[in-house]
Amino acid sequence: MPARFRTLVTVLCAVVLGALLPVTAAHAENRTVQGGRLDWGIKSSFQSYVTGPIAKGSYSLTGGAATVGGSAFRFHSASGSYDGATGAFRAAFSGGVRFVGHPTGNGGHQLDLTISRPTVSISGSSGTLYVDVVSKAKDTGAVTTSRQVPFAALSLGGIDMKGGGTSVVLNNLPATLTSQGAASFAGYYTAGTPLDPVSLSADVRAPAPKKEPSATPGDASKSPEAKKKAAGGELRDGAVDWGVRRTFREYVTGEIARGEWTLAAGAQDGGALFRFPGGTGTFEDGTLTAAFRGEVRFTGEDGLDLKLSAVRATVKDGKGTLYADVASPDLTAGKVPLVTFTAKDLKPADGLVAVTEAPAKLTARGAETFGGMYQEGTEMDPVSLAVALTDDAKLPALPDLGSEPTASASPEPKADPETSAEPVANATDDSGFPALPVGIAAGALLLVAAALGVVTTRRRRARAAASASPADEG
Repeated sequence: MPARFRTLVTVLCAVVLGALLPVTAAHAENRTVQGGRLDWGIKSSFQSYVTGPIAKGSYSLTGGAATVGGSAFRFHSASGSYDGATGAFRAAFSGGVRFVGHPTGNGGHQLDLTISRPTVSISGSSGTLYVDVVSKAKDTGAVTTSRQVPFAALSLGGIDMKGGGTSVVLNNLPATLTSQGAASFAGYYTAGTPLDPVSLSADVRAPAPKKEPSATPGDASKSPEAKKKAAGGELRDGAVDWGVRRTFREYVTGEIARGEWTLAAGAQDGGALFRFPGGTGTFEDGTLTAAFRGEVRFTGEDGLDLKLSAVRATVKDGKGTLYADVASPDLTAGKVPLVTFTAKDLKPADGLVAVTEAPAKLTARGAETFGGMYQEGTEMDPVSLAVALTDDAKLPALPDLGSEPTASASPEPKADPETSAEPVANATDDSGFPALPVGIAAGALLLVAAALGVVTTRRRRARAAASASPADEG
């Protein structure tokens, strides 16, 4: 083979490998799941039973869980991993739901079930939903705590989990109670019972690059200066998280008020709660006085217009009060005490003073704020607050719902070729085949074949010319 042709073939082969290798490398590495939501009603008929006239119970949300739609609960802050080459997926979500019913004379309940921290694991064509469960047996009353119970089997219905996009979106996966789930469900349902379908959306990111060793020893954020407490107990930062009341939010966005809420002045939406940041004030010996930024305004039909702003919190002798400026048709006033909450033994830890999901009750002035919709003493959403006494103290993160889902995959893909039934947005053609890289490779191979054809033709002509006799020329 001539040297120039050998060089050409070498270059073209390199092009082929260059087109194909990035695809293989991209799919060979697990990627990180960070941020997202899971919507699941557990079992709608169980909800109706708990809140109905027989059980006479209720449910409450914990860990930032929220309600969505008619009967689903939303869990948040997905974390885990995804392998686009095999389709293996695992994501854990935060939040929980507690059901209580059949009240007893001593203030307890015969039915007491908490389901939290759902985790979805998918491998091949099957999936499993794991949950933490705290349940009370309906016969003996014995309380059992179980971690990551394989609670439900998930049916993928032929969904291809392979891909290379930036999100995994699955919609209405059928869920069936497992034998372990039935045991954890306190015996209310048997194995094989259909549960509510599961929908989820999770953001997928490339693995974080490895951090290079720091050229300078030590970490400035952990220096004595960074940990030094603010003079006079002044706060360096702070935030208060409060969802007002779950049923009030549902009323605002429901069929009666048909309204909405809007945030301003720095307030943030955490799904089931609102965060009022920028805490300033003081903390000394268990006594807290703090003010926060942000406002939330609820509007809707029938004259609904309520704005809460300039949120403040005080804690003294283990009792906390949450205040806000109120503007509504029923009341316009400053620093209205809305709810009270318990905050015993308030002490700093690692430069942070925190109250987590403290039960809150409506005050008399708070009842005025809501126009008599709720009476004094009504249980409102729990209050969480955190204030930093040092520069390096980190406030708790807000629930991370991930990006808004833009596409979904369901167990029954639509026949419309323009609608993708894949769980991720791929850089592929409609069949999931990596068309662009392979197209480049195919083009390069055609060039190689053409070059071989040219060289072969030239060699044949040369041999024919060399074998011709003088008589032929004459």
